[in-house]
Amino acid sequence: MKTYINPNRADWAQIASRRISSDDAVESRVLQILAEVKSKGDVALRRLALQIDGFAPEQFEVSEAEFAEAENCVTEAMKQAIAQAADNIRKFHSAQKFEPIEVENGAGVKCIQRAVPIQRVGLYIPGGSAPLFSTVLMLAIPAVVAGCPHIVMCTPTGKTGKVAPEVLYAARMCGVQMVYKIGGAQAVAAMAYGTESVLKVDKIFGPGNRYVTKAKQHVSVSDVAIDMPAGPSEVLVVADESAEVSFAAADILSQAEHGPDSQAILVCSTTDFAERAEAEVQRQLALLPRAAIASQALDNSRIVVLESRDEQIEFINYYAPEHLIILCADAWSVANRITASGSVFVGAYSPESAGDYASGTNHTLPTSGWAKAYSGVNLDSYMRKITYQELTREGLSALATTIVTMAEGEGLDAHAAAVKVRLKGGQND
Repeated sequence: MKTYINPNRADWAQIASRRISSDDAVESRVLQILAEVKSKGDVALRRLALQIDGFAPEQFEVSEAEFAEAENCVTEAMKQAIAQAADNIRKFHSAQKFEPIEVENGAGVKCIQRAVPIQRVGLYIPGGSAPLFSTVLMLAIPAVVAGCPHIVMCTPTGKTGKVAPEVLYAARMCGVQMVYKIGGAQAVAAMAYGTESVLKVDKIFGPGNRYVTKAKQHVSVSDVAIDMPAGPSEVLVVADESAEVSFAAADILSQAEHGPDSQAILVCSTTDFAERAEAEVQRQLALLPRAAIASQALDNSRIVVLESRDEQIEFINYYAPEHLIILCADAWSVANRITASGSVFVGAYSPESAGDYASGTNHTLPTSGWAKAYSGVNLDSYMRKITYQELTREGLSALATTIVTMAEGEGLDAHAAAVKVRLKGGQND
């Protein structure tokens, strides 16, 4: 990890930069996949599965027998852990339910806003070296709580051609009925366009590799909505001299082990803490099974020493981290000044792991600085807000002069006429 001591603000942009890999080859390949699935449907999915994975399942949709087999493979300890995590996630997202708003803007002018669920949502669950069954809970539970009637889930298989049993168990426990053994950009294409097997959805959720991310970006232009822009996962840890250095190091590594493109930033106030943290990171790194992956992430991670608390907070909001961990004696005084972060972990006993799995908040969060403008996935992500207005003749009369004046001022005479004809009583008057 490279250390910066009281850097000038002019250098903040470089310090806050994320690792960006060249995507030209990825983009070209993704565009080919999207076009092929859009035009050829299941035939394309089978060809791509054979080409990329070396095999294609007999049927893409997970069968009842596969769900049953998965349940038998999951240990009771894991089932209990998933159940507790799911309960907390359900409680937190259920509390976000939107109540209708009704306002009387004068006599005879009623304005209403109601929330309705998105009808068809698609959930992408990454597989690969670490199948993220926790992401099933994070995406499926709010979809069910919101009342989305059609929930489609796509996830890649392992080398055996099977989905990780924990993923299938979590999906069925959450109430997801349609699960497909499809991964990568082709899964995004299947959900965006629909195929003979896969239902076309209205919005796609979920993280993924560069191919998945690029595919989501492309289909969002004109075919389907997506949850948010996404990139490699990241964390910023801010620590004062009261912090336990081993906690800070563990938080850095828990992020770094996600993947080689992940990034961890430590912000502290002294070079002494920075040096101790760097040494502790290296000590703990040597103990990790995924040390090789974490080590690559650390190559693009940084330690920033800023003596001023005000500057620390300004830098945090400038970086806009996906995850922010506050290891400070007065943690809430820092937290209350944060304006850009996906999720904030307050105090020594609030590791990122808690939010990743079981505290109840959602772990699908904006990365790459998008926390300045985007929220993480929440119940509202699965809802649409519809407004209604009802005016009586009296209400329209009260607003008529305002509406006509503004419409005519914009040169939109038909808008003005739509008011005038009503107040005259119709074409026969």
